[in-house]
Amino acid sequence: MNVLDISKYAKYKGLNLLGTGDFTHPKWISELKDRLKPNGSGLYEYEGMLYVLQAEISNIYTHLGRVRKIHHVLLAPDFKTVDKINEALLKWGRLDYDGRPIFGKSGRELVELVMNINPDCEVIPAHVWTPWFSLFGSMSGYDDIKDCYGEQLRHIHAIETGLSSDPAMNWRCSMLDKYALMSNSDSHSPWPWRIGRECNIFDIKPSYNELIKAIRTRRNFLMTIETAPEYGKYHFNGHKNCNFSCSPKESKKINNICPVCRRPLTIGVEHRVEELADRPAGFKHKGAVPFKNLIPLAEIISKFTGKGLATKSVWSSYLSWIKRFGTEFNIILEVPEDELIAFEEEIGKAIIKVRNQEVRIKPGYDGVYGIPIFDEKGIRQEKNVVSQKDLKSFF
Repeated sequence: MNVLDISKYAKYKGLNLLGTGDFTHPKWISELKDRLKPNGSGLYEYEGMLYVLQAEISNIYTHLGRVRKIHHVLLAPDFKTVDKINEALLKWGRLDYDGRPIFGKSGRELVELVMNINPDCEVIPAHVWTPWFSLFGSMSGYDDIKDCYGEQLRHIHAIETGLSSDPAMNWRCSMLDKYALMSNSDSHSPWPWRIGRECNIFDIKPSYNELIKAIRTRRNFLMTIETAPEYGKYHFNGHKNCNFSCSPKESKKINNICPVCRRPLTIGVEHRVEELADRPAGFKHKGAVPFKNLIPLAEIISKFTGKGLATKSVWSSYLSWIKRFGTEFNIILEVPEDELIAFEEEIGKAIIKVRNQEVRIKPGYDGVYGIPIFDEKGIRQEKNVVSQKDLKSFF
């Protein structure tokens, strides 16, 4: 991952504003300062790609009798603010060993620290439903957002829904009504198809202040692009090592115990939402930011060629589509159907199915990604669980 390649692949995708990631890491912040140039709006630029200074923090601490493990996204308006944040965090622990540093401080303390440095910063609870490291996670989270942040809750304006949930699932919890539901790509690896697989669409003049205003008020926040929640690797309950997964309804029948190893199942996002929801499934939140589920183009190509995502043949095909139609989002959302089919019939038809929300997803669980199933002749049929070797190659 570097500024040159991130910018290149973001342009292929059709993005125009990225979070930098990892501004806490000494070597990465040095590259950011070297490569990114301020454009006078609180955002930064590299060869036409805009960036907002951003990092992710892991808070692991004990509160109310339980160990809590929660990730947070930070947004900052300038390098001066970032330097102050990093200086303060160094008093809590190390910054040089990981892009997502771990501190034994609470979510409330993190929000207080950041907002005291600069109230223009934004702190966003990350992928709030995933089991192990999140605000509502079944293994280490809270049942109520107020319990996490206390008096600092006034500074929380948005949450990340994460890959394994979508806005509709979050609408079932009335305690989240006042928060913007954001979708961001958790792109920790140098695999470009992860960039922008989830993203946010704003109708704003590109500036830091306008971005923060849109997040805090939801005005000019037009839409989120999502993967189907089943695609996320913690949607269903299950055990990866036992090759077993099941829905929450099925899980209750076996008391949430794995029938293979007889140990408690990893409780997934759908189950956890069901536990905290005070509204029925299918509830439609009036005035909420709409969303659309998509599947990355590279993954569609991989499915139809039977080749791994990291192979030369998949990326040769991907780049031919980009050369012909401009950007991935243009291809998935805008290019007329007849043009898609004329360019490459099988893949074109698959893109249309994605666009029309007609693709089934075999739900992910316990760290295993969900698997899109197109049910077309010639499509490779996936195994129940992808091996670790295949998973690394495939995703």
